[in-house]
Amino acid sequence: MSDLPRKAVTRTAKLASLPLGFAGRATWGLGKRIGGKSAEIVARELQQRTAEQLFKVLGELKGGAMKFGQAMSVFESALPEEVAGPYRAALTKLQDAAPPMPTRTVHTVLAERLGEDWRELFLNFEDKPSAAASIGQVHRAVWHDGREVAVKVQYPGAGEALLSDLTQLSRFARLLGPLIPGMDIKPLISELRDRVSEELDYELEAQAQREHAAEFADDPDVLVPDVVHQSDQVLVTEWIDGIPLAEVIADGTDEQRNRAGQLLARFLFSGPARTGLLHADPHPGNFRLLPEEDGKGWRLGVLDFGTVDRLPGGLPQTIGDCLRMTLEGEAEAVYELLREAGFVKESIELDPDAVLEYLLPIIEPAEVGEFTFSRSWMRNQAARIADIRSPAHQLGKQLNLPPSYLLIHRVTLSTIGVLCQLNAAVRLRDELESWLPGFLPEDEEDGTAVEARA
Repeated sequence: MSDLPRKAVTRTAKLASLPLGFAGRATWGLGKRIGGKSAEIVARELQQRTAEQLFKVLGELKGGAMKFGQAMSVFESALPEEVAGPYRAALTKLQDAAPPMPTRTVHTVLAERLGEDWRELFLNFEDKPSAAASIGQVHRAVWHDGREVAVKVQYPGAGEALLSDLTQLSRFARLLGPLIPGMDIKPLISELRDRVSEELDYELEAQAQREHAAEFADDPDVLVPDVVHQSDQVLVTEWIDGIPLAEVIADGTDEQRNRAGQLLARFLFSGPARTGLLHADPHPGNFRLLPEEDGKGWRLGVLDFGTVDRLPGGLPQTIGDCLRMTLEGEAEAVYELLREAGFVKESIELDPDAVLEYLLPIIEPAEVGEFTFSRSWMRNQAARIADIRSPAHQLGKQLNLPPSYLLIHRVTLSTIGVLCQLNAAVRLRDELESWLPGFLPEDEEDGTAVEARA
């Protein structure tokens, strides 16, 4: 493969091949049906070919196009099963791998950013990447002091590629929309364009990772590798082994699935409370399941802090208050709180009881002691909101998402998507009570919950 395509006309042509490919395969499918194949078989083959082309194009382009593919892949659990099957394998590939950057390009970047004698910094450096993602790829190496490290090298031209890809993808949003029923693709792409550019700044990423590594240094459940060295376009961190979450999703045991799900929920809610930062890229490629030293349990390894939301006070108390009052059936209070926070615009009038009815199915996992997340539950939620004939769809269209909640909303939805892929039984309420401000009434908060959020 050649270097990362940088010319806008080249990248635009590749992206344009996606809708053209859809049309071409539809014609091919019609021909197959005329030739005697059943519509069901043809549709399945058509979807498989579409998924394969999607991975090939987005994976080769990397940049914003692949980042969009990763964002889509965590929502595959919302697709109807007859559609999800053919797409699942191809989209999941985007979570943890992509065609690698040529070795000569890697060496050129290392020489430019670490100096011509960059090899002297390492006792060993593996030219074959261990992972290739949206704007950079990772190489396993041994630092000069003997520590095993992960060396993340940014693709040359990644910044230009990000802007170009996301601009072009927004033009194809209508065609790509059916891949995630119930979700408007354009705002997703717009939000990615605004946020994902932060990943280009490895200094910001190193700072966020150091803060997490320090806070979770002695944590029995979560491991964050520390930063070893950082320069423009190169980030060196401690190496961690473990089972990628994508593998746990594919064929993990029930114990692994449940433990991974519990720790993922714990990290989602405890991270902002403990660090003032929200890890904002929760796709399976960024997590590892690590065996504990005694071999009797598992810890969660967390990678890639390129995109974070800065929440100095932790997650907003409005979220906890709203969840608690919804579960208590306080329709009027919930409605007023949503209006004050900007979720209901001043020009809109809604029935508080209808708003409560809209919210209750979504927050079902917080209502019980333990909830099993599943693809079928996710599909039911997506279908309820996507059906233009349903009251939920009509009400949902009238709600507003304040800008300050945009990233929190996406991270929460993405995490729920991963939990559904894991089919994990999770005690979500435990995590909410320990870490989410406002979820417990003030007179019920005990010292443990208060201390946990401190």
